[in-house]
Amino acid sequence: MVRIISALILAVTVASATAAEPLELVDNPPERHIVVKGDTLWDISGKFLKQPWRWPDIWRMNQDQIKNPHLIYPGDIVWLDLSDGNPRLRLGKPLGNGKVQPKVYSTAIQQVIPSIPAKIIEPFISQPLILEPGDAAVATRIVATQEDRVILGNGDTAFVSGITDASVVKWHIFRPGKPLKDPETGDVIAQEAFFLGNATLVEPGEPATIRITQSKEEVTRGDWLKPAPPTSIMAYVPHRPELEISARIMSIYGGVSEGGSGSVVALNRGEADGVEMGHVLALFRKRVSQDLDESHQRVSTTIPDERYALAFIFRTFDRISYALVLESSKSVLIGDAARNP
Repeated sequence: MVRIISALILAVTVASATAAEPLELVDNPPERHIVVKGDTLWDISGKFLKQPWRWPDIWRMNQDQIKNPHLIYPGDIVWLDLSDGNPRLRLGKPLGNGKVQPKVYSTAIQQVIPSIPAKIIEPFISQPLILEPGDAAVATRIVATQEDRVILGNGDTAFVSGITDASVVKWHIFRPGKPLKDPETGDVIAQEAFFLGNATLVEPGEPATIRITQSKEEVTRGDWLKPAPPTSIMAYVPHRPELEISARIMSIYGGVSEGGSGSVVALNRGEADGVEMGHVLALFRKRVSQDLDESHQRVSTTIPDERYALAFIFRTFDRISYALVLESSKSVLIGDAARNP
């Protein structure tokens, strides 16, 4: 039985200037790649392209094709076609003259080849990340604990005020975290939500009764709840923004001062600024050269920013977006710039 993996190679139309840029292949690209379970879109793209987010270009997908899923299965051969002088990727066994051998599949399974590793971003997809304006006014909070206990954990009971929909059974528990300040203006534009665990509604009412099913941190009276959305990893497809995006890193998730490849960062630009899920941005470090002049006085000269990493946008809010750092050659710092690659 052949197990089918569905890969959504879905993208937006790139700007005309971008489309005109020639595709750059990696040095000594392979002639073909056999698709296996665990492949990601980024991995496969990177085997052939220096710019993995230009996947739709090398597949020569038009706007109609971009709207529909493109299926990749275990055992499929992704091969590089250079017959007309322009690189193109095709699926199937090449037979010559640009044709491929058809293949029969059976028993599809609902497993999507993600663009980036699902295990890294899944917690950030399903869990609350920020508190937006107005959340405090309608917040669902723990108002009492089991038998007057101060700290709760797995299996414990708590009483919650503000659950108005008894059909919502699964909940996330969190605590307001540090404010997120725009590095450019100094304004607080949101507040991080510190994830504590999961809970299940046992009995509706005011207060309602919940049972904690998973506790990652200590839960106490006053902690907040939000409905838990279904866990699903979207088939993000990397693409360059059509608009010019100029953002800054506000925080590195986990409360650390610096990060690297695999870190999740919050940017001070969101949906209101044209940021979309799947956008790829380059990270830049502002550089200043320190020297002495003829009078032996210290002088500073600003030199061009240094590009050192890529960031893949996977979750967006109105004024904030979250990105996974990829291919970083140095430490990621708060305040670094994120712009079109």
